[in-house]
Amino acid sequence: MADQKEKTRYSPEELKEFEELILQKLRQAEAELEELKRSMMKLDDSGTSDTEGGNLNLLEDGSDTLEKESINQLAARQQKFINQLKMALVRIKNGTYGICVDTGKLIPKERLRIVPHTQHSIEAKLNKD
Repeated sequence: MADQKEKTRYSPEELKEFEELILQKLRQAEAELEELKRSMMKLDDSGTSDTEGGNLNLLEDGSDTLEKESINQLAARQQKFINQLKMALVRIKNGTYGICVDTGKLIPKERLRIVPHTQHSIEAKLNKD
């Protein structure tokens, strides 16, 4: 019966595999975000102690500001990734995981293993660009 039609959903066993992959990536991403937050706190702490030094401090402050902005951007990107992974877990729970939002077709496992939070097949992604 199922062999004659194109598969439209992943089995519970397949979804469990993706859930484990996503949970692993989520733990890693959350750990990286915490590390970025610690780096920000260290930069904040180091910028308040010296009041001498004139121009040298201005250069260091500029460097610190650039580093803070860079870390902030990385943290924002990491938070977005975490949110996407969490939404993928929701899709697993509600049975819509792995289905392309544009084509309605099943996204190949190979793509989901590489980009487990994606909602787009390669076909749909190429048509958007």
